[in-house]
Amino acid sequence: MSSLRFREDGTFKIVQLTDLHWKNGEEEDRRTYSLMQSILEAEAPDLVMFTGDVIESGKCLDPFQSYRDAVKVADEFGLPWSAVFGNHDAEHGITKEEMIRVQQESPNCLTQAGPEELDGHGNYVLEVQSRAGTETAALLYCMDSGEYTDHSIGGYDWIRPAQINWYIEHSTRYTKENGGVPVPSLAFFHIPLPEYDELWRYHTCHGHNYEGIGGPKVNSGMFASFLRMGDVRGVFVGHDHVNDFWGELHGIRLCYGRATGYNTYGREGFPRGARVIQLAENEPGFQSWLRLDDGSKVSEQPVHPPEQVWKRV
Repeated sequence: MSSLRFREDGTFKIVQLTDLHWKNGEEEDRRTYSLMQSILEAEAPDLVMFTGDVIESGKCLDPFQSYRDAVKVADEFGLPWSAVFGNHDAEHGITKEEMIRVQQESPNCLTQAGPEELDGHGNYVLEVQSRAGTETAALLYCMDSGEYTDHSIGGYDWIRPAQINWYIEHSTRYTKENGGVPVPSLAFFHIPLPEYDELWRYHTCHGHNYEGIGGPKVNSGMFASFLRMGDVRGVFVGHDHVNDFWGELHGIRLCYGRATGYNTYGREGFPRGARVIQLAENEPGFQSWLRLDDGSKVSEQPVHPPEQVWKRV
């Protein structure tokens, strides 16, 4: 059970930090830390959400200490924080189980190990209570999207059926407890769903797609389940460092974060930053904007019209 709650003004703000790729405290890591400090100072969120590749463990001399160093900024501000795993977090020298234990050393950490029988580690849901504290007013589903598939088709992994069933079971229970009305929800994981590619090709988007969609080659049905249950209003991922677009597909907003870390690849003229998400209690949808490394707030991103039109056969 989390201690998250809507503010007295009825808002709840999340800062999404993604793809720090922290290594050993090099100059680039120090720049990342300074950026995170400035973003948290400017936004004063209710929750900090790290959406994977917090560290690049294969290049860490001590991945345990690297992870502590990367996330301690949230503790410095006394903020609740949570994390999901990316494909680089536990590549070398540390397991996901060990990484969760490292996270839980912090009294502000809300990450949970999740059910052992599920694929991946760290599949859990955070409850956000109403401002009065009398009911669950929003839900944050956090899931492990895996690393690389061991199948012959190659590429990145996908969210597995057991994880999808876990989500459906929780969504069904929360809806029943809420009088049959789905509880407004958001979902956070690292690797984008295949629908991100469909969104960019066939629908109006806002923002940039400079590297294509690094999603799995198999569609396991996660988006279809979100659509079926009717509660998830926004999905937030990282993984592709120079993509930051968002758009709406069948009533669900699919969003990229903004890459935060300097110790990894980027693009000239595409500054590091973070995505900010703000919920309003008892109101549909959410607001979202970017906070960049020059301190600017970007509320309006460039419009990208559909590249193709569906043709009926």
